[in-house]
Amino acid sequence: MSYEPSAAEVKELRGITGAGIMECKAVLKETEGKIDAALKLLRERGITKSAKRADRETTEGVLASYIHGNRVGVLVEVGCETDFVAGTDEFKAFAQEIALQIAALPDTRYVSRDEVPAELVAAELEIYVAQAADRPEQVREKIAQGKLAKWYEGVVLLDQASVRDGDQTIEQMRAALSAKTGENVQIKRFARFERGA
Repeated sequence: MSYEPSAAEVKELRGITGAGIMECKAVLKETEGKIDAALKLLRERGITKSAKRADRETTEGVLASYIHGNRVGVLVEVGCETDFVAGTDEFKAFAQEIALQIAALPDTRYVSRDEVPAELVAAELEIYVAQAADRPEQVREKIAQGKLAKWYEGVVLLDQASVRDGDQTIEQMRAALSAKTGENVQIKRFARFERGA
């Protein structure tokens, strides 16, 4: 029996990507309801509107800061295309949410997977392959890839589940805001400071 996505799932994916109902339904069916996998498929196929926006320049935006208990401080730059969008409460709230996320998860080191050095990824994968050495050969690579994906969730901001809404990743939140504003929204960079560290 093949997977049938619910109307709510289709609506959620459509809200994030701006893609058509039939495209959303088809990729959700293909990925058995996994939103992240469906997003990736849509982007690979060039269907998402947010993917088209990704090439547009983000010269406007905001700097947001968050200080927690006088021990942890975060500064983050979130970009968009116009000062109008940068001035909206929703955009500012998103930037603040990102600063809070970085403060809460001290292992966060990169915005996206593209920023992670290839040699670091290779070293991590090597460790996970070695850890799976006692498993049947046909599943070792899958186990190692699963552990690597989990590691990405710890160090890559866009891969992380939101600390406030665990049902959404930071990438899903960014894509939803991009779809809503009609602009390319980009988390450009961040710095995290911890007293005594």
